[in-house]
Amino acid sequence: MRTLGIDLASQPEKTAACVMDWPGTGPPVIHEPVRGLDDDDLLQLVNDADVTGIDAPFGWPSAFVEFITAHHAGTAEPLAWADEELRRRLRLRATDLWLWRESGLKMRPPLSVSTDRIAVPALRCAGLLARLGVIDRSGDGRVFEVYPAAALKVWTGISNGYKGASPAALATRKAIVGALEAELGLELPEAAVGDDDKLDAIVAALVARAAALGVTTPAPLEY
Repeated sequence: MRTLGIDLASQPEKTAACVMDWPGTGPPVIHEPVRGLDDDDLLQLVNDADVTGIDAPFGWPSAFVEFITAHHAGTAEPLAWADEELRRRLRLRATDLWLWRESGLKMRPPLSVSTDRIAVPALRCAGLLARLGVIDRSGDGRVFEVYPAAALKVWTGISNGYKGASPAALATRKAIVGALEAELGLELPEAAVGDDDKLDAIVAALVARAAALGVTTPAPLEY
């Protein structure tokens, strides 16, 4: 099996990817992560892989989509803005809410794809999924949305503080890599410590493998 992990940014310069080849037995061959990938580069990598994990939202909150659609058509009802739960449903997808409040991981809320800057990578992701013919936003067996921070929380207990070039972030990535190698029995490329985008791409490729084997924890069907 060949898995691919993509840390998708709005622009190629910050977009990283990692390919892993999994033999029948033993650890995977982890190819050196790369960055600076445009859409055509990514599509080629996806087409060469058996399973891909993309670190970007695959869609928007249903309540948000419904309200924006009605607003565009001039048929929107007034919002009950004092309703805190409604505001949450406009900002966070049902899956985000489950991950935050009910998964047991005790993580902070994910970034809002409707009201935060992550909406721009999500737009790019939607275009990629359209080119790939992926219409199942929960994952179609070939392409999955992944959330590296949640995987890191499960595998290492660390889910934040590793982004950026500060000495503290570098030390956190070093701790994460050490914990990952010990937990999963792998030897990761040095780039995992030096570059947070490449680390996320590596984790995305690992989660893609887990998803392919059916050992991830999906949100309940009602989500």
